[in-house]
Amino acid sequence: NLQISWDVSLNVREGEVVAILGPNGAGKTTLLKSIMGLVPPSSGRVRFMEQDITGQPTHRLCTAGLTFIPEERNLFPVMTVQENLLMGAYTLKDKARIQTNLEHVYELFPRLYERRPQRAGTMSGGEQQMLAIARGLMCNPRMIILDEPSMGLSPENVVAVFETIDR
Repeated sequence: NLQISWDVSLNVREGEVVAILGPNGAGKTTLLKSIMGLVPPSSGRVRFMEQDITGQPTHRLCTAGLTFIPEERNLFPVMTVQENLLMGAYTLKDKARIQTNLEHVYELFPRLYERRPQRAGTMSGGEQQMLAIARGLMCNPRMIILDEPSMGLSPENVVAVFETIDR
């Protein structure tokens, strides 16, 4: 394996929005995947909320409040908007909390409410990105990691996505 990134140190405080910039192939996605336990770091530690999470399974990180929205979005194309959103809440046991989260994401993304019976695979790229972000919000994350959130989106959808991130 070829090591792409060296001596990376990143500290993100609550409420901050941080961007990682660099050319294609610089290791941005690999760094994010290392944080999420999808790619093991060759050295060093990953800490989240004062806890060492290095090597933890990704599903445990989601339960701990860390969510990852990959560039590919990884939606379930034959499932509806609502079904995809409910998949984002799979770590939650409290049905009332799931309903509250669902109402919250529909408030943030009114278009998703309109499209809730629509299959995710038939939506535009911007709508799919909104759905991916909304699904990530369904598990009450403390931190959201977005990989290339504006990739392939129209200028209007880029604005909408970043306004939502800001909220």
